[in-house]
Amino acid sequence: MFVDLDKSKVIHVCEGRDSETITSFKLDYETHRGFAGNVTDFCCDMSPAFISGIESNFENAAITFDRFHVMKLMNEAVDQVRREEQAHNAGLKRTRYIWLKNPENLTRKQLKELGSLKDMRLKTSKAYEIKLSLRDFWNLRDPVLAQAYLKRWYFWATHSRLPPVIDKAKTFKNHWKGILNYVNTRIDNGILEGINSLIQAAKNTSRGFRSIKNFIITIYLRLGKLQFDLPT
Repeated sequence: MFVDLDKSKVIHVCEGRDSETITSFKLDYETHRGFAGNVTDFCCDMSPAFISGIESNFENAAITFDRFHVMKLMNEAVDQVRREEQAHNAGLKRTRYIWLKNPENLTRKQLKELGSLKDMRLKTSKAYEIKLSLRDFWNLRDPVLAQAYLKRWYFWATHSRLPPVIDKAKTFKNHWKGILNYVNTRIDNGILEGINSLIQAAKNTSRGFRSIKNFIITIYLRLGKLQFDLPT
């Protein structure tokens, strides 16, 4: 699904998750009098297929990696550290969501439990602090300061002696430019997630569709903001 982030509307839907989905969008876009050279920005996850498709079909477009996707990967690293440490520390059992949530979203009980866990000098606590530090990156607006901040964060993460954290940090290093692009573009897939929830609601209301084609048509009708200009 391709969404116009300025107008919050669906502009193309097709099957698949490979680079051909990008080609499909380009063909449809140009069929409707668009010009691929005018597209300046894409926001997506770190799928190699999407990256390859964008680079080969939209040569003037910069890629911004979705910050929610980046933080999801970081949460996976924190949870992996917790699971490994939990094997010899029973105090970490049933604490998964405490580490995955942001502090402002924790209940009083969870905050109290988090405080006591931090006092134990756990590896999980260290991974959690590294995650929170990465979260602060998204608030920066000066490109020079943002790059310096991310470099310091990368050094900390790769010297943490936490393999899951080091692995994710290296993944981010390989996608450095696309992460830093957020400082200038300020785009993410938050709108896309909202649209996805509406699509699921439509799917549930319809109790399924006879074909993918019918499902796609419904998405366009509900979320494409189409202008039919019917005669009155």
